[in-house]
Amino acid sequence: MKKIFFGILFFFNLCLQAQEFKFAFVTDTHIGSPNGVAEEDLQRTVEDINSLEGLDFVLLTGDITEMGTDEEIELAKSIIDQLEIPWYILPGNHDTGWSESGGVSFIREFGYDKFVFEHKGFKFIGNASGPYVRMSDGHIPRDAIVWLDKVLEETPKDQPIIFVNHYPLDNSLDNWYEAIDRLKNYNTQFAICGHGHRNKALDFEGIPGTMGRSNLRVGQEVGGYNIVEITSENAIFRERTPGGETADAWREIPLGNRDFQNDNLYERPSYAVNDSFPQVQKKWEYHSDANVISTPAYIDGMVIFGNSTGKVEALSEATGKTVWSFETEGGIFSSPAIFRNTVIFGSGDGNIYSLKAASGKLNWKTKTEHSVLGSPIVEDGVVYIGGSDGKFRALNAKTGAEKWVFEGLNGPVVSTPLIYKHQVIFGAWDRNLYALNKETGTLNWKWNNDSPNRMFSPAMVIPVAQDGVVYIVAPDRYLSAIDANSGETLWRTNEATVRESLGISKDGKRLFGKTMNDDVVIFATEKEEPKLLKRINAKFGYDHVPSMLFEQDGQIIFGTRNGVVYSLNPTTEAINWKYKIDHSMVNTIRIINKKSLIASTMDGKVVILTWK
Repeated sequence: MKKIFFGILFFFNLCLQAQEFKFAFVTDTHIGSPNGVAEEDLQRTVEDINSLEGLDFVLLTGDITEMGTDEEIELAKSIIDQLEIPWYILPGNHDTGWSESGGVSFIREFGYDKFVFEHKGFKFIGNASGPYVRMSDGHIPRDAIVWLDKVLEETPKDQPIIFVNHYPLDNSLDNWYEAIDRLKNYNTQFAICGHGHRNKALDFEGIPGTMGRSNLRVGQEVGGYNIVEITSENAIFRERTPGGETADAWREIPLGNRDFQNDNLYERPSYAVNDSFPQVQKKWEYHSDANVISTPAYIDGMVIFGNSTGKVEALSEATGKTVWSFETEGGIFSSPAIFRNTVIFGSGDGNIYSLKAASGKLNWKTKTEHSVLGSPIVEDGVVYIGGSDGKFRALNAKTGAEKWVFEGLNGPVVSTPLIYKHQVIFGAWDRNLYALNKETGTLNWKWNNDSPNRMFSPAMVIPVAQDGVVYIVAPDRYLSAIDANSGETLWRTNEATVRESLGISKDGKRLFGKTMNDDVVIFATEKEEPKLLKRINAKFGYDHVPSMLFEQDGQIIFGTRNGVVYSLNPTTEAINWKYKIDHSMVNTIRIINKKSLIASTMDGKVVILTWK
């Protein structure tokens, strides 16, 4: 009887507080998409919304642009700014995954990448979702989860919540459970999302979910969006054709007091694998307050890395405790390099930094014209690093002074270059692989795979070379061998569906590649034709993240998309050991010695693993 009474009381209060209202639900506008009509579709939607009466605000739930370029973001903003009612916006994977700024430009243009506001008794919470700069599963950023905790702490348990995200709250997000487990402790009425480009009723472990159609026309004369009506009893979804009709309701969600407590068992990541390989142990674990999307550096007993909010942290190798930290003004996706007693890296704030490794004090910084997402490599006192301003630079490692600058890139550099003999070799998100004279910066050659699709660029891979041949893998799923002197293609093979993870044996005779399903493949470093030596089923499942493979003391070591580090014996094809850190992408690891390594994950975990 008491439960019934409080249920009636809550519903009465809800009716008093949450008056009826309507809002527009627009998603997946993909400004800059190849068909060239996305801008027209969004313009038509904006004009249609302005023509309607009774709409209180607009929610735009991600994939606002096609590739997240500054030009696309600025164009989208110029159209959205024409809305005559309040609007709230979130990035999607297309806005961040290929972003030339690591998401900085989205925040600069729109002012935020997550939001919270109250409207007629309801609290709307919008959270960002990646991935950022690297290809991986969707991921609610670590800093967004930290932010969500603070928002929920200030929310009354009975206040109705509407949650907004680009991805569905399911395993297309590698940390879907972090949002769901929090939201189920509150009065979450429903969640809305985009990403799937269609209207679809969903259920997120009892939380009602609704996916909205893309704003794109997709074979029709015009695009479309949804109008959501909140009444005292229901949330009603209707599709709207700009300049046309609002269709009958296709989705209704009853509103009321939510109780998500039940006996159902839902999927959660299992760490049981760690009990099966006692020979590998975690020395310590540190959880940064933002994503870590780079490989930590190691120097003098310290582990040094940056995170996606721009903080650089140095941890004690012995204890995992913080030794020092340094703040930049943009996300860091650059893996730091060591030069003598300094650490060098790029930042989304447009600077290349050199810090004193012992103290974190600034040694020098060099300003560029855009974000610097690329990772540096240092040789003979020269730093080689690419940026997002169409330039690749060689700097004096002691002073930061420019030695030379190569101009003419048409996309950002986001990976680590290879220095091979007299050349520095790297890829960019402009379809090309470049080879520059490392002394002068002049172009020796550039190569591409003949695909017009920029998404197939060899931008993520760290190239390797042997006996005058450069080897790369790319999203076109080919392993390519390129003449290091001329840039001519020697051979290409898609016999194994490699993607962006590559390594080379210490003797230079074998290439290691990670396929997109279970297998590690070993190729000979041949000039004339591809030679597949071995295919090892490591049973890591589907995988598409860029994580370099290393040979160490007779084993191949690498990380995967689901937070596991593997060690394989290439001779016996046995798994020596594996260790699960969390459930997000493992970045390229850093070997410390024969028995230990540093690993970091997208969710901000940094660990040292040791093994017997």
